[in-house]
Amino acid sequence: MNLPDYQFISAPLWLVTVLHLLTLSLHFMAMNFLLGGVIITLLSNARKRWDDATAVKFARLFPAATAATVTLGVAPLLFLQLVYPRQVYAAAIVSGWFWLGVPAAVIVAYYALYRASFAGQRTGRAGKAVLLLALAGLLYVSLVYSSVFSMAEQPGLIRDLYARDQSGFVWNPAVGDYALRWLHMVFGALTVGGFFVGLLGRNDVEVFATGKRFFVGGMVAAALVGMAYLLALQEHLLALMRSPAIWALTASVLLSLVSLHFFFKKNFWLSGIMLFLSLAGMVFVRHTVRLLRLAGEFDLASWRVAPQWSPFAMFLACFVVMLVVVAWMLRMFFGAKKSAA
Repeated sequence: MNLPDYQFISAPLWLVTVLHLLTLSLHFMAMNFLLGGVIITLLSNARKRWDDATAVKFARLFPAATAATVTLGVAPLLFLQLVYPRQVYAAAIVSGWFWLGVPAAVIVAYYALYRASFAGQRTGRAGKAVLLLALAGLLYVSLVYSSVFSMAEQPGLIRDLYARDQSGFVWNPAVGDYALRWLHMVFGALTVGGFFVGLLGRNDVEVFATGKRFFVGGMVAAALVGMAYLLALQEHLLALMRSPAIWALTASVLLSLVSLHFFFKKNFWLSGIMLFLSLAGMVFVRHTVRLLRLAGEFDLASWRVAPQWSPFAMFLACFVVMLVVVAWMLRMFFGAKKSAA
């Protein structure tokens, strides 16, 4: 029996790459608002900088942010598995039980955020315990993803770990390879979370001040950790400096500073656009680092391209409709907020 050949890419590699980076940037924007927003809400409420009504207002946004994060995260994960199937699959098998725990953690976090939202509407107070539970679930997912995707870039490590233990309870021991990357993501979440807190609380002096503190502080911390991460690349750093990614990194830093400028002037549309472009540039840099670390083990040019335009056109159509709907929802939401103010 002749089995169907599945070892091909169903669209030109450049198109898959562009869509992967775009959808991943959108996912990170939603995810950063969710993770950063939960952390900021907990810290601000614990320090009595916000009243209960403000904390409840933000808690009511988190279930929708969770749905957006999960929905926007499906496409980039599929694109990643399309181009790097063996690497991602093998790494997920080594840490199989931790990987299988991701859906459970997401469900628990989703439930906890809904519980906080409903409790806030009923009692007028944000449930700190359930928000902490949701935060634990979100941090677990982020750590597992950082660990597994970092391991996927080291086929030699995967082979060694699986040869020693096939239980599926193996955690990536190369913590230095992803600890700084994970911290950079957390501080980036505080940056984006601070932006959205300032945007949503622009007419409240204390809330806007809180958003500004986290926006600036998170950006500074992310820059410092990002610099440490670059230095930790060691032998890959020189190759990165010679690639187009160094220009993307430079542009991202400058766009972040421009975003701060417009944020202080409360021009949130321009600030948000600059912030998103900065994030997209960082995603491209991380993509380049993956290619450099896999050099010698995997060559993208080895893929056979056999376009299947019908399903791809369906995806693109749905993707465009989704972007239009999300833009409409954001316009309605922020327009309603502005009218209420």
